[in-house]
Parts: sequence; C-alpha cells; structure tokens
Amino acid sequence: MTNHTLHDGLDLKKEILKLAEKKGKIVTTSEIATEFKISWNTAEKALLELTIDNKIERLKKAGVNLWILK
Repeated sequence: MTNHTLHDGLDLKKEILKLAEKKGKIVTTSEIATEFKISWNTAEKALLELTIDNKIERLKKAGVNLWILK
C-alpha cells in the first residue's frame, strides 16, 4: 500500500477518517477529492485502501460510492 500524504505532510487516510467522523460517518469520493484538493482517482484509491485496512466499508448506490466508517 502507498502512504498518501497531503501537501502539508498530513496522512491522507487519517485525514479521511477524521473527515468522515465529522460528517456523520458517511462520505463520498467526490467530497474527499474536493475537501483535500486531490483527484477523484487519488481519493478513490485511498478509500479503497481504507476498506482493505478494515476502517471503512463501501456501499454502492446508483452513480455514487458511499464510504461508511466501521
């Protein structure tokens, strides 16, 4: 797994988990990409890695992935 870091040196996966907690435990890939000013693909990859880490789970809905904290 890659260790994604943001421009200010923060760990992207840790920041995603904090944001999800703040937003009520559910986020979308687009929200993550917008919040951290990263590409949708980078956000999706980090979120998928968090599912492998067993920190979140993905719920596929029509046209959107919802990411839910475990």
